[in-house]
Amino acid sequence: MKSYSVRISGVAGIIILCLIIITSVMMGGCKKEVPEEEILEETIEEEIEETPEETGEEPAGTGEGEEDESGIMQMEITGNINILSGLEISDTVSDNRPLAAMIENSPDSRPQSGLINADIVFEVVDEGGVTRYVAVFSSYNAEVIGPVRSARPYYAEIARSFDPVYAFWGTFPEAYKIIENLGLDYLTAVGDSSGNSSIVANAPHWRDNSRSTVTEHTGFMSTIQLREKAGELGYETKGGQSPLRFKIDALESDRGTIANVNIDFSHPEYSVDFTYDPGENIYLKSTGGSPHMDYESGEQLSVNNIIIMITNIDGPIDQYGHMVVRTTGSSDAGKAYFFMDGNVLEGTWERSSVFDPFTYKDMDGNPVLFNRGKTWVAMVQGIDRLNY
Repeated sequence: MKSYSVRISGVAGIIILCLIIITSVMMGGCKKEVPEEEILEETIEEEIEETPEETGEEPAGTGEGEEDESGIMQMEITGNINILSGLEISDTVSDNRPLAAMIENSPDSRPQSGLINADIVFEVVDEGGVTRYVAVFSSYNAEVIGPVRSARPYYAEIARSFDPVYAFWGTFPEAYKIIENLGLDYLTAVGDSSGNSSIVANAPHWRDNSRSTVTEHTGFMSTIQLREKAGELGYETKGGQSPLRFKIDALESDRGTIANVNIDFSHPEYSVDFTYDPGENIYLKSTGGSPHMDYESGEQLSVNNIIIMITNIDGPIDQYGHMVVRTTGSSDAGKAYFFMDGNVLEGTWERSSVFDPFTYKDMDGNPVLFNRGKTWVAMVQGIDRLNY
């Protein structure tokens, strides 16, 4: 059996220590006197060792406890886990370097391929009110991802927060230089023909004309092929960084009753609804009033955590309708809402520079601990865009 340790402090620790001392005094037949500190530590470890068998939940590593707003003890999971999902690394869960890919979300592109395999997905509005995804893969591969679309500066900045390999289908001329300046290891289907940057086409890709009669909805890639190409180019295959820290799911008795989370990005066809399933402790995703399905499996997308980040979104800034989205700032400028376990936790987000990961905190300044699994992040320009 694995051994897991946890720190217990405050009143609970004092009570346990007193009970142990009283018990040891009453049991005067012990042959060897053991220091009280060792007795306390061994007793706690034995209790933690028994917990996985009794609950069916096995933590992926050791952790340190902290109470949430309801007074429930939360233990941070650390150890041999994937940094994006919190799942224990195994034969089925990888620890690949994050691969961030641009996936489109126009109605004609649905259902998409591969989103169901992503650990984290960022959804942000684009020109014309269309939303687009930065889908980040590490725990699992996807044989098909797409339709893959072009990058924007703020999407590249979001991707950079993971120190990933960044996959996209070109961008507009001025944005190539911005992506180059971010120092991203990139894989793109279309290079920079303007000569303003050194970015060249180097991504394995194909078109599937059976998916649409419109060319822009036919571009696809594979995380397997992209990772192979990244290795050939000498990119690091391990590493990366993550904005998330993890905990065990709340017990069913401690789960909340927030049944629906709605995000109004722009037009009705891009409205997002998450419906909470308390039994499975997941959120089922719908887009534009219909269940958001995976093309290959036919399964509805679901996530374990939802993060709503309030930020500045301005535009259009030019004749092409391009937008500007703030991806950095202090907690004073970044309000955030975290949904998990049927509850909502208000807090903040911050990020010192485009090279750093996002940081998520509660209103007391403590790091937020998330459930293991998949996370959906929506960036919107005001709290009026969120309903729950």
